[in-house]
Amino acid sequence: MKRFQPALLGGLFIGVLSSLPFVSAANLCCCLWVVTGGLLTAYLQQQATPEPLENGEAALGGLVAGLVGALISVLISQVLLAITGPLWQQSFQEGMRRAFEQNQDMPPEMRDRVQGLVTRLTSGPGLALVQLAFVLPVYAVFGLLGGLLGLAFFKKKLPPAAAPPAPPTI
Repeated sequence: MKRFQPALLGGLFIGVLSSLPFVSAANLCCCLWVVTGGLLTAYLQQQATPEPLENGEAALGGLVAGLVGALISVLISQVLLAITGPLWQQSFQEGMRRAFEQNQDMPPEMRDRVQGLVTRLTSGPGLALVQLAFVLPVYAVFGLLGGLLGLAFFKKKLPPAAAPPAPPTI
């Protein structure tokens, strides 16, 4: 557990900042919070060990941070949606109704099927699964890249090797 503590902290950073309204908009800039969470994970990993961090450790830490961050982000988003959901869902359904009114070419039974599918995918577990299917691989990859970037920034340098002893003089 102690081995993954930096990744869990990095994932918490990713998840909270990626799910907060307005703050999450920074993720539009190359997944800023996800990369920063991976970077934070590598920093914490390096601070916990006296020797230089290995590439694989930094990559794994960033990957785990991204996965944890995705799960936390979806969970917090679902809680926020439960609070604001009725307003959001009402406005979304109103927009769908207007879009269907403008498109008179679609048969009514097809319209009902599409509306039913959209309703299922934008409420409760359906939305959570859609979110998770999208953010899980994206956050994992960008978290991994953040971990490797953190390794480049924070890797400890090895002390110079001791010079071999001089041969005895005669």
